[in-house]
Amino acid sequence: MFKHIVLILSVIVAANSTELPSKKYLNLSAIKTMVAAAEAEAQRQNVEVTICVVDESGNLLFLEKADSAPLNTITWAQKKARHAAFYKSPSKDAADTIKKGSVEALAFPDFFPNQGGVPIIVDGQIVGGISASGAKSEIDEAIARAGLNALLKK
Repeated sequence: MFKHIVLILSVIVAANSTELPSKKYLNLSAIKTMVAAAEAEAQRQNVEVTICVVDESGNLLFLEKADSAPLNTITWAQKKARHAAFYKSPSKDAADTIKKGSVEALAFPDFFPNQGGVPIIVDGQIVGGISASGAKSEIDEAIARAGLNALLKK
């Protein structure tokens, strides 16, 4: 009888442990790695930008505005990062969607058609978004990608 109970409990424990997926998330070390690389790229490009990192739900994890970056970049950087996290695609894709004439996309929640935000995807899981705002759009995206690449060690 005791052996049957132990066997049943081990099956239950094994079944329960396989049901819970392992969730990746951005910790402080990962954020610091990305931000340092993004800052280095902004310095290399000789631009001052606002850098933003959000989690997969769009919650703000990091925001830094360079001294001479315009104030509106605070909002724009957050919108770019949230778009990247929510839609699991660069915010440039949103800009391309609008350029193709699909203006109804502007009604989508947190849809932001301005290049500079990229999703942070680790092992196939979306864990957040990183963005930059304050330079030309292509440079903003290059800065964000530098941060992402440092995390992914590309």
